Amino acid sequence: MGEIRFYHLQRTTLERALPELLEKCLGRGWRAVVLTSSADRCEALTQHLWTYGDSSFLPHGNAQDGEPERQPIWLTDSDENPNGASVLFLTGGMESGRLADYDLVCDLFDGNHGEALAAARRRWTAAKEGGHTLAYWQQTPQGRWEQKQRVEGRTA
Repeated sequence: MGEIRFYHLQRTTLERALPELLEKCLGRGWRAVVLTSSADRCEALTQHLWTYGDSSFLPHGNAQDGEPERQPIWLTDSDENPNGASVLFLTGGMESGRLADYDLVCDLFDGNHGEALAAARRRWTAAKEGGHTLAYWQQTPQGRWEQKQRVEGRTA
């Protein structure tokens, strides 16, 4: 089983944190799927990744673009892995029935909303009971990510 990392967004929005994490994935040669809560949210993030930085470029696509096998980053509102990704990003409280298909799952949640925080805690508990290795990442006052907790999963 792969690792699930929970990213507690407190000082940064998803729109700011996601490109940074995706850049790290691509820098390591990893492919990613970003699972969103709706088709509209998928399209908004797709457009954002084209314009988030003047000097940055994240090659990506979605169902409207087609050819997922050519896309290192695939944005979708369906629980799918059409580009053979090893990393899954869960946004907007989404859950996946395909966690075992990925080496790494990154669950990004808004820590400023009580419901989102409670839902993330439920997902943490379920993943822990499922035997996954878990890591909890929180932002420092300077906006950097710091690992606050790690729980090793069960081995088969």
